Order: sequence, then structure tokens, then C-alpha cells
Amino acid sequence: MEVRMRKFDQFLEEQLQDEEFKREYENIQPEMNVIRALVEARNSQNLTQKELAERTGINQADISKLENGTRNPSINLLKRLAEGMDMVLKIEFVPKQKL
Repeated sequence: MEVRMRKFDQFLEEQLQDEEFKREYENIQPEMNVIRALVEARNSQNLTQKELAERTGINQADISKLENGTRNPSINLLKRLAEGMDMVLKIEFVPKQKL
């Protein structure tokens, strides 16, 4: 798996040389950050999507759609997910120069 990640990282680095690709990649980062945070939080709790669905009353298929990026969550939905993992939702605005 590590070899594949290195190949992907190299591929991504090459693609980011294209300004249009770079702009689009940067535009989707907020959504990708939400997806990564959700998956990491769920995994840190050793929860399956089904278990999280049972805890939150959110359909497992909807959790899957959130995690694969085909559905954008509302703030209330993110709060329900956080609560189901015994966590709090934290959203922050960060100055661009600190990224």
C-alpha cells in the first residue's frame, strides 16, 4: 500500500503542475477535508457505517454517500454524526497564509 501511495503522491505532484488542475484540486479541498475528518473520526471509534447509522438514526447509505463525496452534509447532519461518535463538531476559518 505504501508503494501505491508514493506513486499516487508522485502522480498528484505532476498533475498539480497544470494550473487548471491545481485550481480545481484546491477548490475541492474543503469537501475532501470534511470527508477525511468523518472517515477518520468513525475509524478512530472503530465504528462501521452501519454502527454509526444505528447510533445516529442516519441511513447507512447516506453515510456512505457522505464518505464517498456524492452528498454534501448540512451542519446539522455533521452535528448528529459527531454526537453519534461522542464528539463535538468544530469548524474553523483559517487565514490563507497559515495553510
